[in-house]
Amino acid sequence: MLLKQQGNQLKVLKDIPFKLERDLQKLIEQNLETIFGLVLVKSEFTIKDKRIDTLAYDEQSKAFIIIEYKRDRSSSVIDQGFAYLNLMLNNKAEFILEANEKLKKNIKRNEIDWSQTRVLFIASSFNDNQRIAIDFKDIGIELCEVKRFEDEHIYINFIKNSKGTQSIKTLTEKVPEYNKITKEIKIYTEEEHFEKMSEEMKETYFEFRDAILHLDSNIELLPKKSYIAFKLSTNICDIECQKKQLKIFLNAKWNELDDPKHLFKNMSEIGHLGNGDYQVQITDTKNLEYILSVIKQLIEK
Repeated sequence: MLLKQQGNQLKVLKDIPFKLERDLQKLIEQNLETIFGLVLVKSEFTIKDKRIDTLAYDEQSKAFIIIEYKRDRSSSVIDQGFAYLNLMLNNKAEFILEANEKLKKNIKRNEIDWSQTRVLFIASSFNDNQRIAIDFKDIGIELCEVKRFEDEHIYINFIKNSKGTQSIKTLTEKVPEYNKITKEIKIYTEEEHFEKMSEEMKETYFEFRDAILHLDSNIELLPKKSYIAFKLSTNICDIECQKKQLKIFLNAKWNELDDPKHLFKNMSEIGHLGNGDYQVQITDTKNLEYILSVIKQLIEK
């Protein structure tokens, strides 16, 4: 139920279903960056007699995302998801060629993080079997519900996996084509980054992590291969964990943020792992509140 406040009264907004799958697809493709932080490569991408509804690219993760729109609430998201993952991982060159042509880039094969490849299913709703089917800690398949209501309201619900779920590898190791995919697709964890840090730096990281998450209840923590991202619609900041220090990157162009103490370094012309031009290296929590004040500027933009 979606409600709208009118004075002291609440009005129940009427659900307006998408008449055509194409209507939902058009809405998503025109708002890929706003909703998911992705760029559109191609709509209706055909390869090997298979049609992909939407092919997108995640510039932050350096990975391709396949988006499919579902109307059938009884079909298997696992079988279809693995089929698309297999299609991509077996035809990497074609996907890179398409991205380079459409995005006017010169992406090299080794620049893509294929382990971060994902299939995203979008529908007005998913049944319990479909939700349970993707409830693994290391599966490259995601679900998102999108509903349209009157007064031009759109409701988006990202379906999260429950914490502590089992590995998909326990089910796919006896299926060769699935086992190959799960060996290449990788879901990174926060704990893997902890292995790099001293006990002192772990404590410092926890202080910064918790403080950043408390800035906005919608901030999502997403461990990546080289850093830990803190995301709203896009990454607001990334933390690269090292043994004796943390590198915090703010996702903004240089001179977009106010940094009166000049604590941050300009990384716009220096290669780095995190997103954005702002970097600060820390070994303790001495400047925690100040760094948070700069991060807040990204949230309030």
